[in-house]
Amino acid sequence: MWKQTKSMSKGLLMDVRFVPVETAEDQEALAKLADEIWHEYWPALIGAAQTDYMVEQFQSLEAIKRDMAENAYEYWFVVDEAGKTVGYTGGHEEPETSRYFISKIYLLAEERGKHYASMIIEFYVELCRSRDLHAMYLTVNNHNELGVRCYLGKGFVTIESVETDIGNGFVMDDYVMEKEA
Repeated sequence: MWKQTKSMSKGLLMDVRFVPVETAEDQEALAKLADEIWHEYWPALIGAAQTDYMVEQFQSLEAIKRDMAENAYEYWFVVDEAGKTVGYTGGHEEPETSRYFISKIYLLAEERGKHYASMIIEFYVELCRSRDLHAMYLTVNNHNELGVRCYLGKGFVTIESVETDIGNGFVMDDYVMEKEA
């Protein structure tokens, strides 16, 4: 199933499709895309060693399969109107809190600044409403100024700051941000 959203970008109406990751081949393509995006963006913020570790723990093929099988994660490729995959997103529903946890919103370097994040957030607003969830939330590295500004601009509010020991001597220093659906 293809989800669609339309958004105005620089005065032009754009179509974006959210293509679910379903097959083993999809999972492999997702892991490859994640590796590319992470190794381009994150070393400048968290260093190469932590980037490698986090890709292995949270973005690798094994991690994707584990999260889908054990934690009910859903993933989607973000595909532009020309059919090019420009990024990916994913997360999972939390029925106990009536919220959706957005675990991942990542775009290729050349696709940032083109309003895809706005379309992804709108996708989650519609997803939450269709599932009768009252809010969505995510974590964002507090040194990721681009991400923090983006989410604040999309109506998210910071609800807490957390440090999470992820093992191997690494810590994630994040803001937890929430938006009502």
